[in-house]
Amino acid sequence: MSGFLPPAITADTAPYWEAARRHELRLQRCGGCRAFRFYPGPVCPRCGEEAAEWERVSGGGEVYSYVIVHRATHPVFAADVPYVVALVEISGTGGIRIPSRLVGVTPDEVRIGMAVDVDFEDVTPDCTVPVFRLARDRA
Repeated sequence: MSGFLPPAITADTAPYWEAARRHELRLQRCGGCRAFRFYPGPVCPRCGEEAAEWERVSGGGEVYSYVIVHRATHPVFAADVPYVVALVEISGTGGIRIPSRLVGVTPDEVRIGMAVDVDFEDVTPDCTVPVFRLARDRA
């Protein structure tokens, strides 16, 4: 990934980004109904509980949907086009889907339902971004 815009880190999202820096995918899990949630927030959208914990998940999943970006949405991404942004459904999370770059494959190779695994790109000394790669051993 050559283009990069730093994420807006808030009190709710800081644990997600801290885990990514350690090359771990962690998701918020409700302390009440135990549902995973993504995007991180102060209350559970299912039951309204405020208590939550951060749980490490495998990061394996499958492509639920995707787009091939042919026109950069920001000048910093111009050198990267075309690239794939996928909505990845994470296994074992009750249907949580995370948008991310799909790397290591050409846009022509991408298919709905293809198995992927999380990987991490250290884009600056202070920021690591979760990305997904084809899970070749499960493909």
